[in-house]
Amino acid sequence: MFIKPPVTNLLIRVSQSGFYRGFSKDVTITAKILVGALILWAIAFPENAASVLGQLNTLILAGFNYWYIYAMAFFVILCCAMALWPKVGKLRLGRREDVPEYSNFSWISMMFGAGIGIGMLTFATAEPMYHFAKNPSTIMGVTEGGTIGNIRDAYIWSFLHWGFAAWGCYSVVGLALAFHAYRRGLPLTIRSSLAPLFGEKLSGKIGHSIDVIAVVATVLGVSQTLGYGVEQFISGLSTIGFGDWLYSVDEEGVKSTSTVGIIFALLVIMGGATLSALSGVGKGIKWLSNTNMILSFFVLTFFLIFGATFFGLSNFFVGIWDYATSLPGNIFTVWTADGTEVGDALSDWQGGWTIFYYAWWIAFAPFVGVFLAKISKGRSIREYIFGAMIVPSLICFIWFALVGGTAIDLELSNVANGLINNAALSDKLFVMLDVMLGDAAAYFMSVIIVILLLTYLITSADSAVLIINTINAAGDDGPKARLHIIFWGIALAMVVGGLIVAGGLSAIKTAMVIGALPFSFVMVLMGISLIVAISGDLRRKKYGLQTIYADEEDTV
Repeated sequence: MFIKPPVTNLLIRVSQSGFYRGFSKDVTITAKILVGALILWAIAFPENAASVLGQLNTLILAGFNYWYIYAMAFFVILCCAMALWPKVGKLRLGRREDVPEYSNFSWISMMFGAGIGIGMLTFATAEPMYHFAKNPSTIMGVTEGGTIGNIRDAYIWSFLHWGFAAWGCYSVVGLALAFHAYRRGLPLTIRSSLAPLFGEKLSGKIGHSIDVIAVVATVLGVSQTLGYGVEQFISGLSTIGFGDWLYSVDEEGVKSTSTVGIIFALLVIMGGATLSALSGVGKGIKWLSNTNMILSFFVLTFFLIFGATFFGLSNFFVGIWDYATSLPGNIFTVWTADGTEVGDALSDWQGGWTIFYYAWWIAFAPFVGVFLAKISKGRSIREYIFGAMIVPSLICFIWFALVGGTAIDLELSNVANGLINNAALSDKLFVMLDVMLGDAAAYFMSVIIVILLLTYLITSADSAVLIINTINAAGDDGPKARLHIIFWGIALAMVVGGLIVAGGLSAIKTAMVIGALPFSFVMVLMGISLIVAISGDLRRKKYGLQTIYADEEDTV
């Protein structure tokens, strides 16, 4: 029986000399122009940029809510199906003799640090508290906000946003790339994952467009993460006594981060990130990721011992059960505005939380996906999904249960007396430490949190810079492109700073949601392409044909 062989040769034209040696000019220059135009627009015309971005954001959230919800459900179902299907799960991402390059600890540390590490410090305290006050159950009148009866629902939605949906979309991108890079010998770049659908057409404009979309989405997705991180980093610096210059107060008495504070934080973060990126994945990023995980375990252990231990652990185990049993329904639920008070409120809530998060994860996915693929060679598909989707989700859950649970318990018991509740998003963790501990102990833990924030921010930023360069270089991480690394480090800082100037974190949020939409279509195609590729390999294996093409000597 004749089975068409897969695409194993994808020619991507790269420059052979000059400043862009080793890089695809079609991708690199186009991406630089688009990102540069966004920076100039945000800085030169901040009011116009904020207005236009806001209008586009409203249209997308209202018009593509079904698309985002069903796309994320598709990613979760696809990952679970591949892990549970025995013949698929045991397929190796590489040749038979390939073994993982990194230990399980370093592997998971790098995945978590690059994927969602910063979010744990910002949202593990804040999000359970927000949903404790208001969530779909309170909107529909099933539970009452701010009461014990609303705790379980608060964790259902927190876990939905930070669990399988987030890590499932990352996993699909990483798996599609790793499969085609290590089993087909194709370049480790976004376009390669669509080879079963578009074939050699990806060598031209179609492929260039896909990689440009991935680069722009990465810049905006990482900027969203850095934006939240910068705000909390400045809050931490203020907490440990760096001075009032980090904040400014307008004529109406509203306090906000100062321009000087933002510039200082970005210089520290992106300076460290650029130096780390220049050292590569195996050195700076690996060392920082291991440091992140060790410090994270220290912070978790602190909350396990000194926080609301029983309350937090109860939230963890009960929350996992509630999340698992509600997932089949919640992952497909879409609320649309219907003119009623409840219907409109549910639609607004889902747009502001679930759809926003899903867009964030999708914008972040090209960066995390390429990074996952780079560090996952030699692992089986089942092992990869377990390590890339299940384990990080559980780590997120324990963070939310212990840290967020402690905050809720302090408010329920009136110990905090509204201090945590009323604090700004970036301040909640530091305020909680101050409520829990004496001055000296709170100061010590705040210093640890600031260090952890800085290492997470640097890890995310330096990984993103390297991944952007890898995509621009047609999947080759070999070119010693120091100037390009420096350029993208500066560009990321300028995007974050420019958009914050244009409209604060909301401007970054709206730009990210807009940038995520085109890549969401690419991601769905990646999932379909992966199904086609794996089905083809199973058929080839059935008839004794070659399935691994990374080396011509490799066979079934």
